[in-house]
Amino acid sequence: MRFVTVVAILSVVLGICSATEWWESGNYYQIYPRSFRDSNGDGIGDLNGVTEKLQYLKDIGFTAAWLSPIFKSPMVDFGYDIADFYQVHPEYGTMEDFERLIARAKEVGIRIILDFVPNHSSDESEWFVKSINGDPKYKDYYIWHDGKINEETGEREPPNNWISEFRFSAWEWNEVREQYYLHQFTKQQPDLNYRNPAVVNEMKNVIRFWLAKGVAGFRIDAIPYLFEIDLDRYNQYPDEPLSNDNNCPDPDDHCYTKHIYTQDQPETFDMIYQWREVVDEFRKEHGGEQRILMTEAYTSFENMLKFYGDGVRNGSQIPFNFDFLSNINNASKATDYVEHIEKWMNAMPSDVYANWVLGNHDNKRVASRFGVQRTDLINILLQTLPGHAVTYNGEELGMTDVFISWEDTVDPPACNSDPEHYYDRSRDPARTPYQWDASPMAGFTSADHTWLPVSDDYKTNNALQQLRAPQSHLQIFKTLVRLRQEPSFRAGDLKIQALDDDVFIYSRQKEGSDLYVVVLNLGGTDKSIDLTKYFSLGATAEVITSSLQSQHINGDIVKTSAFVANGYVATVLVAM
Repeated sequence: MRFVTVVAILSVVLGICSATEWWESGNYYQIYPRSFRDSNGDGIGDLNGVTEKLQYLKDIGFTAAWLSPIFKSPMVDFGYDIADFYQVHPEYGTMEDFERLIARAKEVGIRIILDFVPNHSSDESEWFVKSINGDPKYKDYYIWHDGKINEETGEREPPNNWISEFRFSAWEWNEVREQYYLHQFTKQQPDLNYRNPAVVNEMKNVIRFWLAKGVAGFRIDAIPYLFEIDLDRYNQYPDEPLSNDNNCPDPDDHCYTKHIYTQDQPETFDMIYQWREVVDEFRKEHGGEQRILMTEAYTSFENMLKFYGDGVRNGSQIPFNFDFLSNINNASKATDYVEHIEKWMNAMPSDVYANWVLGNHDNKRVASRFGVQRTDLINILLQTLPGHAVTYNGEELGMTDVFISWEDTVDPPACNSDPEHYYDRSRDPARTPYQWDASPMAGFTSADHTWLPVSDDYKTNNALQQLRAPQSHLQIFKTLVRLRQEPSFRAGDLKIQALDDDVFIYSRQKEGSDLYVVVLNLGGTDKSIDLTKYFSLGATAEVITSSLQSQHINGDIVKTSAFVANGYVATVLVAM
């Protein structure tokens, strides 16, 4: 097949003369360490388990792996409540284990990106304990308030109606300090005060510390929550307006109010630009490759784009594009996909890269959201669009959500609910152990238990089985990752259109390079398409790869004037 030869030649050429940065048009893999691989038999994934599997990621072709938080934590929110930003969590290993991970990653050519959680700490952090006790340095590290007196009852109560992401009031009373503190997530996650320059400097030092350890950058968590309305300027923390959302009638739910005072404050963007300056300064001082920032923000489309920069100062290289996560589902039509793709491509600043995020640890798995039958279609879409592709561990296998009973539930927003409603709020179903092979516990651990249950289908759906199969989700994924090294996918134009409610098509081509055409049929009915009406194709084209249930196999030669797009199938073609 011509594609294999071209890729082999190209890889040699790129190795000799490529002048691009390592992260450009990258393929990024999110590892949820607690569920990736357990090396010591305690039923919990760890750093040494990640180190064991780095070659697997390299063999697939990933550019970098970003790890969900590995810092010392009481694990109330499974690492997103950090007690010490400078230490590794003991369940995950030691600092020596982390350094060994970095060294091995460098050997195999995988960059390691850390999950940086700057909005809050754990309430077990030394900083918070000292803040409670009025230590002059830490007194204002967090957001404290006296609250207000209820005129009817005479009792003290929170200063306003702000609601936590995980339900109930975002204010918690502290008996020692005799004040309320703000927590936009669990009450064990007090919000840091970014209007205090000492906090800003502290978090910059955290970034420098891990850069010195050899990380390639950071994925920055929960960006919209960094700042709240300026108390000094407004002299109060006002109530937030009600959302009047008929789908959110519970006043304890986060969606009950509009978060105009607690999210997306103007200072947020400046903070990202400052952090970009820190990583750029580190490179100037210490040399080496460019370090990158990825930013996580479920926010407006306009705000997502602002994280790239303001035209003067640079921001995040990869402001996560959650447009598909937020606005596309299994009922979306072809026109919806095209609209969201074109919206991002047309609105991006110049000289930056697009990115596409279709799954992560906070959302239901891709195969469960879009339907198992569309697993390959979605991965083909992800890997053939321009820019960066971000894959959550297990999506390359088509792993699905695992039912987690109320008794087994550990996720805070679910635990704050009740047996009737917990499952809709739970993130546990997408966080279950990675399915490595058909041995007990899916090869994730030698223990007889795991922190979350292993999927029942692991014996038939696992990495080893898919690696051995001549055709599988993983084999298709590996082909796609290699294909992305082609010039037309690295730097080619995108021409895209919807043909009807089910089918959309696009081409990728760089001048002087091969023309590729991608055909995606979201519906269950086969469609015959004359592709020559839309692209400058000859009479025939070669199938590079296609969904598992396709009638075509890799290397097939098809008639372009009567191409059959099977239902729920995506196909990548190259002009002959």
